[in-house]
Amino acid sequence: MGTPEIAAVCLKRLALEHEIVGVFCQPDKPVGRKAVVTPPPVKLAALERGIEVFQPLKLRDGEAEKTIERLAPELIAVVAYGRILPKEILEIPRWGCVNIHASLLPKYRGAAPIQRALMNGESETGVCSMYMGEGLDTGDIIASKSCPIEDGDDAVSMFEKLGALGAQLLCETVSDIEKGSAAATPQNDEEASLAPPLQKSEGAFSWQDSARDIFNKARALCIWPNACFEYEGKTVKLLKARFSPLEGKAGEVLSLQPLTVAAKGGAVQLLEVKPEGSRLMTGKEWAAGRRLKAGDFI
Repeated sequence: MGTPEIAAVCLKRLALEHEIVGVFCQPDKPVGRKAVVTPPPVKLAALERGIEVFQPLKLRDGEAEKTIERLAPELIAVVAYGRILPKEILEIPRWGCVNIHASLLPKYRGAAPIQRALMNGESETGVCSMYMGEGLDTGDIIASKSCPIEDGDDAVSMFEKLGALGAQLLCETVSDIEKGSAAATPQNDEEASLAPPLQKSEGAFSWQDSARDIFNKARALCIWPNACFEYEGKTVKLLKARFSPLEGKAGEVLSLQPLTVAAKGGAVQLLEVKPEGSRLMTGKEWAAGRRLKAGDFI
């Protein structure tokens, strides 16, 4: 049970070692400006392997439960499915339900652990496998693998890293369950933190903000909703950035190669931007179009 690319990576790896009797994912959704109805990555990966796919709108109307009972899985593996499994489904498989979560639990329980770790400037994250219960990512931990967050990482690179790591951990976990050697360590709720879904409004920033915070926001939100600032009444999205130790007054242009703007406690290099109503371009190109020079203010 899973939906996005990170779950598809896990499915592909698991299918090499085990029989997958069925795949559940979210319904196809409109994507892009033309709203082209597009199947999720997990569906495509399943169909390529001849695995039956189910995309229920609800899990609590009894139909999904009947389908899973018919499939009679020994184990359900869940990776970024996007739905809470009701007790009736959790109790169907003989060996229970296991979840791969992209954080070192109990930190970052919730829908956006990768982006929240980046936004908060963490230097390390990882993946956990756990037995599922009725709570939100509160189940007993089976195993975990850590992964450093480098300054050059963003949401794209971390999804790739943790997808591969999660796929490896899932296969190891299923193997341990099969052998009867899987652990079950309760989480310490006192150390828990949440990673709620991203909101579009979270992308906005001011040059009065911390330079580190702006940099972290840019790399965390590079997929969606994008970090952004206002200039001359229009929104400019900051899609790729780098922290700089240069200092100046908030909003001051310190350099044009690359475009570097001062903020609190440092500066930010604007490597890729997308101005409202325009194409993707380098910060240097955008500054040239605005005729900005060192010493000007944004």
